[in-house]
Amino acid sequence: MSTLTFRTVGLGDDALDYLAAWDLQREVHAQVADGAAPPTVLLLEHPPVYTAGKRTEPHERPLDPGGAQVVDVDRGGKITFHGPGQLVGYPIVALPDHVKVVDYVRRVEEALIAVCADLGVTTARVPGRSGVWLRADDRGPERKIAAIGIRVSRGVTMHGFSLNCDVDLDWYDRFVPCGIADAGVTTLTAELGRRVTTADVLPLVERHLATYLAWEPYDATPDYDARPEPGRGPRIELVTPR
Repeated sequence: MSTLTFRTVGLGDDALDYLAAWDLQREVHAQVADGAAPPTVLLLEHPPVYTAGKRTEPHERPLDPGGAQVVDVDRGGKITFHGPGQLVGYPIVALPDHVKVVDYVRRVEEALIAVCADLGVTTARVPGRSGVWLRADDRGPERKIAAIGIRVSRGVTMHGFSLNCDVDLDWYDRFVPCGIADAGVTTLTAELGRRVTTADVLPLVERHLATYLAWEPYDATPDYDARPEPGRGPRIELVTPR
């Protein structure tokens, strides 16, 4: 397997507009699918933007997006937010024959769980809900710290994940994140009581993605209790067949 290539394409003041990043994803995706480029992970921040996946319901969209764009996208899942203080990753990788799409999602989640653990934040999966979560405790309800939504075309992934480092959580008050109204959203900064920037997290994300996307067997972090999305059983958030 080819070694992952990591490209940081816009952090901080150089945050990359979502539509420009989507164009870049499509360009890199075509190159990887054609065998003209190695598996690549784009790492970046976006200016404030809401992205609505294929299952987004009209009532889940923000009534007042606060000046942020609302963009309909071709990934699985519902609506989410991207903005400053959030590290976004777009792994564009060909899936080996023995790696199913759900396994790929679990590997990305496991990498983010490991990143949080390195920083002292304990997280896990919640079966029935994608992403990375903290348990409910005396500080708040069950809360999501990383979101995942992907698409696969020609056997190659695109879109990806977002990890809340130091993002302004007021943006999440404008909509129902991922369509889940019975849980919260958090950041590494909020959980640790100290500022954690995207630059702080970047090398950890690269290290753990390189490990889990090498496609070797791994021991998965034990899940929290299953909590299917309201009105829906456990789901697979997908995507286009090979």
